[in-house]
Amino acid sequence: MTSDAVLISRSLAGDNDAFVEVVRRHAAAVSAYLVRRTDRAAAEDLLAEVWVAAFSARSSCDQALPDACPWLLGIARNVLRRYWRMQPGAQASSDLEELAAPVDPWPAVDEWIDSAAVVRRTLACLPAAEREVLLLVVWERLSVAEAARALGIPAGTARRRLHQARLVLRRTPEIVALSSECTAAREVN
Repeated sequence: MTSDAVLISRSLAGDNDAFVEVVRRHAAAVSAYLVRRTDRAAAEDLLAEVWVAAFSARSSCDQALPDACPWLLGIARNVLRRYWRMQPGAQASSDLEELAAPVDPWPAVDEWIDSAAVVRRTLACLPAAEREVLLLVVWERLSVAEAARALGIPAGTARRRLHQARLVLRRTPEIVALSSECTAAREVN
C-alpha cells in the first residue's frame, strides 16, 4: 500500500486522485474526532473545512512520516478552534460537560449514562492541554508521538501532559470506583 506521504507528493505534482485517496483513508477518523467534540451537524460542515484546509496546506505535511492522520487531526483541531471562537457566548463542547447524554429507560443503559457523565465531568476538570493529549491517545488511538505531531508540541511535552492527566484520573474517587466496577464485571464474565 502506498504511504500517505507518497500520495501527498503525487497530489502536489498534480495528481488530484492521490489526495482523494488520503481523504478516503482518513475520513472516518477525522469525522469521529469532530463528532466527539461538537454535534454531528456541525461536524459535517467542519469536515468539509478540514479537507479544504488540508488540500491547501498539503505542502506543509511532513513527507518523512508515512501516516497523515496526526497532521489531519492537527488541522481539524485548528478548524474546531476557529469554529468555537465564532460561537457567540457559547462554551466549546470540548468542555465535555455540555455533551448531552441520551435518555434511555433501561437500567443498564442508565448506569452507562451515569458512568459517562462521571467521565465527562472528570475530563472537564482537566486542563485543556492535558485533556486534548489524553483524548487523542484514548479516543483517536494515536500514539503519544502522533498526538504530539497533531498538537504541534514536542513528544516529551505530550508524554508529560498524558501522565498528568492519567494521575488526575487515578486520583479521582468516582473514576477509581468506575474502574473497580469494570474490573469486577470483567472477572464475572
